[in-house]
Amino acid sequence: MGHSAAVCDHRASFELTKDWNGIEQVELRNPQGASTRVSLYGGQVLSWRNERGEELLFTSSKSIFKSPKAMRGGISICFPQFGNCGSPDQNGFARNKIWTIENNPPPLHPNDSVGKSFVDLLLKPAEEDLKCWPHSFELRLRVALASDGNLILISRIRNINGKPFSFSFSYHTHFSVSDISEVRVEGLETLDYFDNLCQKERFTEQGDAITFESEVDRVYLSSPQCVAVLDHEKKRTYVIRKEGLPDIVVWNPWEKKSKAMADFGDEEYKQMVCVAGAAIENKITLKPREEWTGRIELAAVPSSFCTDFLDPHLNFF
Repeated sequence: MGHSAAVCDHRASFELTKDWNGIEQVELRNPQGASTRVSLYGGQVLSWRNERGEELLFTSSKSIFKSPKAMRGGISICFPQFGNCGSPDQNGFARNKIWTIENNPPPLHPNDSVGKSFVDLLLKPAEEDLKCWPHSFELRLRVALASDGNLILISRIRNINGKPFSFSFSYHTHFSVSDISEVRVEGLETLDYFDNLCQKERFTEQGDAITFESEVDRVYLSSPQCVAVLDHEKKRTYVIRKEGLPDIVVWNPWEKKSKAMADFGDEEYKQMVCVAGAAIENKITLKPREEWTGRIELAAVPSSFCTDFLDPHLNFF
């Protein structure tokens, strides 16, 4: 019962187990049968299933889930940097560290708790982290599963340093899809983006949706609160609602790069797409004792229902 406080008084299922490396994992379930599983290694969400048991996140069959590697897939927490090619760990060290369960975190809004099964995780820097990034912080992550099966991630980063610091952040989310050639991303039309395949040159999106015919590695800037990923073959739409995260990363490695990655199957690019809420173009700066909050809510709905979810006037949070 030592960890029961992490789900407050909600009577949803909360199970603590260990993986094959002996690292603790938390599985959350709602009464309808949906579930999610998060590892204390990296605070990484490894699985998100709907009430029919269908897996909604992609994880590579060749993933190397052992320190110092982060698992390829799921939802990884990229902090304090993302896509910094000059760094040994270009997507930050948070995804390679052991987090702890926090039983009594500083309170969130009641709406973030009522009717949800959740776990609160905490990461603080170790001495080795301070050598490569000399800033003291507290990174809190709530992973919550709502009664409708939606998956919510809320991150709070607090500066407990004596001086300001700046950081980038991303919820690197890998969605499972039937066939990448049948997928389109809507909500990013007319936006500017950095193309990482062209030395981060800036372009403007010309299409009415993003489709995939080759490798894509982009950061869309000043994106709307809601973005949709349509899987035509499954007639399923993933809806991404976000707050505090102005940018959207869109990535698929395609064939050549897939074959070059040891922890990624040669043909697996066909079954995944990464669409991630992020703060990259303009780094977030925190003064001492200041705190930043960023959140995403993921829904998987029949494609015929997605129009209402994309209404820009709806207030999701």
